[in-house]
Amino acid sequence: METQLSFTDYIEQSIIRHWDKDALTDYKGSTLQYKDVARKIAKFHIVMEAAGIQPGDKVALCGRNSAHWAVAFLATVTYGAVIVPILHEFKSDNIHNIVNHSEAKFLLVGDRVWENLDERAMPALLGICLLNDFSLVVSRHAGLKEAFERRNAIYGERYPCNFRPEHISYRKESSPRQLVVINYTSGTTGYSKGVMLSCHSLWSNIRYCQEMLPVQPGDHIVSMLPLGHVFGMVYDFLFGFCAGAHLFFLTRMPTPKIIAQSFAEIRPRVISSVPLIVEKIIKKDIIPQVDNRLGKLLLRLPVINDRVKAELRKRAMEVFGNNFDEIIIGGAPFNADVERFLKYIGFPYTIAYGMTECGPIICSSRWDNLKLTSCGQAASRMEVRIDSPDPEHVAGEIICKGDNLMLGYYKNEEATRQIIDVNGWLHTGDLGTMDAEGHVFVRGRSKNMLLTASGQNIYPEEIESKLNNMPYVAESLIVLQKQQLVALIYPDFDDAFAHGLKQEDIKRAMEANRIELNHSLPGYSQITKVKIIFEEFEKTAKKSIKRFMYQEAKG
Repeated sequence: METQLSFTDYIEQSIIRHWDKDALTDYKGSTLQYKDVARKIAKFHIVMEAAGIQPGDKVALCGRNSAHWAVAFLATVTYGAVIVPILHEFKSDNIHNIVNHSEAKFLLVGDRVWENLDERAMPALLGICLLNDFSLVVSRHAGLKEAFERRNAIYGERYPCNFRPEHISYRKESSPRQLVVINYTSGTTGYSKGVMLSCHSLWSNIRYCQEMLPVQPGDHIVSMLPLGHVFGMVYDFLFGFCAGAHLFFLTRMPTPKIIAQSFAEIRPRVISSVPLIVEKIIKKDIIPQVDNRLGKLLLRLPVINDRVKAELRKRAMEVFGNNFDEIIIGGAPFNADVERFLKYIGFPYTIAYGMTECGPIICSSRWDNLKLTSCGQAASRMEVRIDSPDPEHVAGEIICKGDNLMLGYYKNEEATRQIIDVNGWLHTGDLGTMDAEGHVFVRGRSKNMLLTASGQNIYPEEIESKLNNMPYVAESLIVLQKQQLVALIYPDFDDAFAHGLKQEDIKRAMEANRIELNHSLPGYSQITKVKIIFEEFEKTAKKSIKRFMYQEAKG
């Protein structure tokens, strides 16, 4: 185990070293410098002490990305309490359940989320505080309300001659396995499990980012992934803060228009994104600017004119700010044709493969070393294997172990035993292969694999990737119904209507897509039927489709 700064040391040292630098900005809003963050942390600690919150107690945090979300997180972990980030997209009953299951004593919540919550459904909470202005809305502790009202006065009494870097001394971890975060998975199975991440897991993930990404103090990072999910929490927030970067929170849905506007101003150094955002920008905002006639067909052309290729790369770089080292794409499968196109034009992207249970990184490589359709090699301090007699040619389950691994699922030993075997290997549930150099290629989820009547294994993600690049297809799912493969398609209605198509025309276009697609598929994976879906598929916060909701879809 490396003997370097601990997780809390990273936070403490970054605040001290970058005291007068900009730290957190709500886009089009106010900015906190590192010294401002330190002062707010100190006031939070005063309130926690008054409420009787002890190191190891749980504090829940639920709201949209913002500077105040980041402050609340940092204040909790530097106090020695356990932070429980909750995705603000969760329904109110799920939030209630997570707060209760985690045994949280305090809840910090965004005002929009709070409107739909019921404090009576969370009886163990000592108090509830709004994130937008840090106002106390529920108090069940005698000293809590007074502490909130007097926190500025108490702060002044404690630091009468100004608050300075030498006052920074946060509670250190008692052990590398000390619990720091309980992150409830969004998942695609309809329920949440509390992933327990230790200080050493977070340290290892931050350290890996430092090894791979050239971020310097003062560099800009945009936080557009949900901070309630560990990918955004580590890559956008914790790594950036510990590096002395200036973090910008979009505080709104990262649409292509918002990204183009904000990135041009912020010019981030590194970018983390889910595939859906990149795919939309490339397919709808980059290619049509160069040659609208080609459209999606350009993605499938074997050769592109050098001039066109250079123009495509230039425009793609510009839309993301034209100052970034690479875009890290993760959280869901990346469209194979879009990836091939980006690789061909020399666009600096990389694929990060991981799980909440690994906080999150399992595999990744620098963009210039990344093999096409691979998610890279095992991360530092991680071992990765394929559970297959021939890992290079026969897909098997991806298993891993190492410093990033979770402690287990909170209050769920049975689920922990199901995913981590007696030898310490975590079974990801993903199927993949690995070449002789250790590059991992993910085929799909084992639970998504479809077994036909002839005994053939079908990986639906591979078929969906092809289908999603066909005319007027926005997104799709391949399901097995009565031993026949059926394509559920949500059409790109805006594009279709813009080209004068009526409802019946769209149906015919989808059928034509099915026929064309089948020409490229082996006989055992032919699509027999198309069903049009008229609303976007339900998704998790990572923008993965909740497949379980559509497995019984009627044809």
